[in-house]
Amino acid sequence: MGSLQVVQSAQRTQLETSCWYALHTRSRHEKRVASELNQKGITAFLPLLTETRKWSDRRMKIEVPLFSCYVFVNMTKCPETRVSVLRTPGVLTVVGGNQLGSSIPDHEIEQIQTILERKVPFTTHPFLEIGQRVRIRGGALDGIEGVLSRFKGTDSLVVSVQTIQRSLSITVEGYDVEPVGPSKRVLYV
Repeated sequence: MGSLQVVQSAQRTQLETSCWYALHTRSRHEKRVASELNQKGITAFLPLLTETRKWSDRRMKIEVPLFSCYVFVNMTKCPETRVSVLRTPGVLTVVGGNQLGSSIPDHEIEQIQTILERKVPFTTHPFLEIGQRVRIRGGALDGIEGVLSRFKGTDSLVVSVQTIQRSLSITVEGYDVEPVGPSKRVLYV
């Protein structure tokens, strides 16, 4: 009986621990979803970006979601909380597999919150993965394409000549890079 109580206690602790999750929402429902979740007592985080929009007769600063169609929520794995979140109008699903969702590390959310709180100027940037085909934008290497890699903590661009199966690697620190096509994961040993 003692071991059963320990297992139940561990399961209860795991259910009570809250984690950050991303919710996929209907388009243009992000603010409504965040507001309703906060009214339910569930911590929601919607990072907003201030943009100046121009109409024919005026200009106006408006706040738009930094990540369109996504709201972050800090919730436990408790089924009641999950159901309450999923029944919120405008919520489509929790991002991740099996409708359970994949938790987001706290430090990733904290980094976004810190940047927004300190009002550091920023721009959005396409997500880049190691092994993805990218192109350098600007500078002396403008237009050079290759595969993004990391070796000993340094981001590099690997440029290859397929026919002779040879490559060279250049450091891309200080260059702007953009994705070229769909990501191909390449394993480096």
